[in-house]
Amino acid sequence: MEKQKVLISGASIAGPVLAYWLHTYGFEVTIVEKAPSARLGGQNIDVNGPARKIARLMGIEQAIQAANTGEIGTQWVDKHNQVKASFPREGASSLTQELEIVRGDLVQILYEKTRHHVAYRFNDQISQLAQDDRKANVTFASGYREEFDLVIAADGIRSKTRNLIFGNEPVFHYLGLCTAYLTIDKSETDSNWARWYTADDSRMLLLRPDNEGTTRASINFLLSEEEYEKLDRKNRKSILLQRLAGAGWEADRLAKEVEKSEDIYFDGVGQIKAPRWSVGRFAMVGDAAYCPAPITGKGTTLAFVGAYILAGELASQPNYKEGFARYEQLMRPYVESVQKLPPGIPRLAYPKTAFGVRIVNIVAGLMASNIVQKIASVFSNSDSSEQDLLKGYPLPDYTTGFIPNLG
Repeated sequence: MEKQKVLISGASIAGPVLAYWLHTYGFEVTIVEKAPSARLGGQNIDVNGPARKIARLMGIEQAIQAANTGEIGTQWVDKHNQVKASFPREGASSLTQELEIVRGDLVQILYEKTRHHVAYRFNDQISQLAQDDRKANVTFASGYREEFDLVIAADGIRSKTRNLIFGNEPVFHYLGLCTAYLTIDKSETDSNWARWYTADDSRMLLLRPDNEGTTRASINFLLSEEEYEKLDRKNRKSILLQRLAGAGWEADRLAKEVEKSEDIYFDGVGQIKAPRWSVGRFAMVGDAAYCPAPITGKGTTLAFVGAYILAGELASQPNYKEGFARYEQLMRPYVESVQKLPPGIPRLAYPKTAFGVRIVNIVAGLMASNIVQKIASVFSNSDSSEQDLLKGYPLPDYTTGFIPNLG
């Protein structure tokens, strides 16, 4: 039987994970990526819960552990760099996970795992798509044309492939928050702790260690939707410098780094809401389909889980239409639960006044206290987090035939 040919757009996380599993199940896979090579930059991310189980099944868990950032936890600090709360990695409420890794390092691990079995086409992208009952017809920006059985968009929150497939049907739901990421020189104040600093005027700065001798910084601030719509991202440096002015703590250091940096990621924080994830021979996965926003800490998890389930359903169902339908049936409740944010988030974490900052630091201190941590530990179980999925069912195991029956 002839292998089905699948084209995946995007070589970050969801794309290679999907490619790995599709190849495992006998598909012929090509990944197209507009960058000239694997994108190895980015900030700290974590691989936990069901994503960690999938990484273990892929045989890359130890490689991820070996590339750990070395972050030992998160400290809330004031403008004098005095610690107001500490959340060590092993604590019940820690923001730092055991498998904490720089995004680019994970991309490299996934690339090395798949490059001998998957065809990578860098420095190109999809420019046109068409489909019929027989095939999907793809035209690339390079001018090359080819037929595939299926095309999957996995090219991130600003996916151009998604737009070719669905037009304006999926929407970017802005959450009132802007963020910037950059890598900066390490200083004597940096350690193996991540340091979280809340400033007045609805600003937050975060410095995190990496395993490369530098520091990963993020600058975050609230911005109304009206102001966001008028934002000129070409002037991102001036916008960031304005927001850093008078923020205190290490804002002056960050301002100098912003001025000299040539690699700043700057965008609004939001979620992708899509009424459907497939149409005909086309589908999408990961941030392109259901970005949950970085503040959830679940983007990597959804990328791994969505890719794993999409591949498994395409392999186990009698045809791609039923495979796509089952993928959405299984994943959508999980995605919706992840995208559901607590009331007032992120606004409550970004106080306007100095008094509000003091309240935030006091609350953080209470959350980090021994008694609260002991109570939280009773309700936390790292092993069960791998099972917290799909209406209470554990992660499907397509190798043994365990697939949840959702009725």
